[in-house]
Amino acid sequence: MNILFFGVFLLFSLLILRLGLVQIVSGEEYKREVERTEDVLVNNSVPRGKIYDRVGNVIVDNTPMNAITYTRTQSTKSEDMIKVARSLAQLIEMDTEAVRDRDKKDYWMLINKEEADEKVSAEEKAEIGRDEDLSQDEINAKIYQLTLDRITEADLNSLSGQDLEDLAIFREMNSGYALSPQMVKNKGVTQEEFARVSEHLSKLPGVNTTTDWERTYVFDKTLRSILGNVSSSREGLPREMVDYYLARDYTRNDRVGQTYLELQYEDVLKGQKEKIKNITKDGSVLESVLMQEGQRGKDVVLTIDMELQQEVEKIVTEELLKNVRNPQSSHLDRAFVVLIDPNTGEVLAMVGKRYAKDPETGEYGIQDYALGTYTSFYEVGSVVKGATVLTGYMTGVLQPGETILDEPIKVKGTPIKNSWYGRERSLTDQQALEVSSNGYMWKVAMRIGGNPYYVRDAAISGDANDLDNMRNHFAQFGLGVNTGIDLPGEVNGYRGTFYTPGNMMDFAIGQFDTYTPMQLAQYVSTIANDGYRVQPHILKEIRKPTGDKENMGPIETVKQPEILNKVNVTQAQMENVQQGFYRVYQYPDGTAYKEFHDAPYVAAGKSGTAEARYRDPATGNYYDTYNTTLIGYAPYDQPEVAFSTVVPWSHNGRQDPYINKDISRRVMDKYFDLKKEREEEGLNSTEVERKVENVDEAEELQEETREENAAGESTT
Repeated sequence: MNILFFGVFLLFSLLILRLGLVQIVSGEEYKREVERTEDVLVNNSVPRGKIYDRVGNVIVDNTPMNAITYTRTQSTKSEDMIKVARSLAQLIEMDTEAVRDRDKKDYWMLINKEEADEKVSAEEKAEIGRDEDLSQDEINAKIYQLTLDRITEADLNSLSGQDLEDLAIFREMNSGYALSPQMVKNKGVTQEEFARVSEHLSKLPGVNTTTDWERTYVFDKTLRSILGNVSSSREGLPREMVDYYLARDYTRNDRVGQTYLELQYEDVLKGQKEKIKNITKDGSVLESVLMQEGQRGKDVVLTIDMELQQEVEKIVTEELLKNVRNPQSSHLDRAFVVLIDPNTGEVLAMVGKRYAKDPETGEYGIQDYALGTYTSFYEVGSVVKGATVLTGYMTGVLQPGETILDEPIKVKGTPIKNSWYGRERSLTDQQALEVSSNGYMWKVAMRIGGNPYYVRDAAISGDANDLDNMRNHFAQFGLGVNTGIDLPGEVNGYRGTFYTPGNMMDFAIGQFDTYTPMQLAQYVSTIANDGYRVQPHILKEIRKPTGDKENMGPIETVKQPEILNKVNVTQAQMENVQQGFYRVYQYPDGTAYKEFHDAPYVAAGKSGTAEARYRDPATGNYYDTYNTTLIGYAPYDQPEVAFSTVVPWSHNGRQDPYINKDISRRVMDKYFDLKKEREEEGLNSTEVERKVENVDEAEELQEETREENAAGESTT
């Protein structure tokens, strides 16, 4: 008994000693271990901001839709997820089109572990394991890859239709990070599916029913090539920009702007994510704390007038369809119009239409190609002659009002070059613009090259530096350089390679370098506003988001006009060219007189026709054709709108259908008609009312011009 009591004493002594060590010596350490948790911060996405036009019409919106999500914990196993996926598949219909062969192989291995393990023999595994150059992870990866390679078509065909549906759900559940909700299904979730899943949430750990959003483009095909697209939750971040976005607090399955406007203003439209801190222990969530409330993206207001945009699109579409079947216009397939406020650079409408085959239906029809207004470029012809005259002033080789003989020009070793009307006449600079004289511009170009034309059949001089000198002066107007439009992907056009001094002559009449419709709009705006080159832009305002569906939120930022440069000419020199542009539209010899002399507003501008080459995309053959263009602004005395119209490959022969001028007249008429309608409805702003007063003044000037023309014709 004494020995027994002594043994008990020793055991209790050891127990007390152990308790002392645990509670006193190591107590704090064990306490910290018990209380140790992990904080995991999760960002939940929010709807993007809306996009409005300049008068408050919604262009791009977010449409709410039912959605089913899944959130896995850090300790969730694949087997648990498969079990949930199978249960969920009994409640919803799941599309399996996105399932790839690799997904099928991975899933087959998960549900057929024993058969998968037998794909690689024990001897092969041992052989791979003996490679001392491989880490354990590399050994496992090599065995895994070998197993994948040996899965046969028969193995994959053993997966039933139900298995594939289970796999499609499992694939979405397993596509993102732990504790971050993954979108299982958000398109086509019926009310019945939503109700069934909601009813069984207690049996579906990690599954939840919620409301998601879908980007909606209200005006269907209008401006679609400009507005861009947003990635889906399945697509997530673009592969080529993953690192860029991850460094900016995005997650891999975030929806982002992929192209054009949605991409350009991603930082504005994306919104402020909801941030939740999950306190976890051993992979299980103990508590979730809201760290930052989510807020949808800010709203973007564009300078585009959607009513005007749609009307211009309708006009361009009608004129295209009317002419594409004309035998004289067998290569015609596109047309562009850009309307811009020359004083602020606000783009009021940017229209591009293309007659092409629909890849889905195989039928020909009109497609949106507004993108081409700043990403495609063409020979534009005589519209550049205003820049040629002003370059003559700036280089000192031409004086305002100077008279030059427009005559056939014979350069040694080349055919005779004539103006389009084919007769000699002495012209001032204004008259040369009015009748679109080539000879006048050629002689200006030869002077710039240091070789005035005096002797018939003589050689001319001039080198690439002289051509670059002309290009640099043209660039002051925005020709051949970036306009600064706030959209990605703008091009500068094509610069011809200098071979002979004659290239300068071609350049002077718009037959050498190529330009975009947006560049032409900036160029004519620069002339309209007395030489200030203003950056074109489609962003008007940024507004804070609001829950009011009827009204926009308060203004946060207003886009201010940005002057890029001032053309290096005097006011008198600029007015001289402006008067030349006026004569083009208002004098009987003007090349746009027929279309615009009787307009209820006074317009000015310049027309152009360029010889071009059309390449047939089907055969690769080249054909001779013509591009036609027209630029202008109105009212002449106080310009409020400038435009460029470009119709590539408008006709094949000498018979010009004048589609460029028909489009332009209809577009300008529509602009002023809409303005008048809005004034009568009381919808005009103070700025618009001021512009309407200018129209009245312009009508008086128009009448005076008609009287002058009538008197001149009577005298003649």
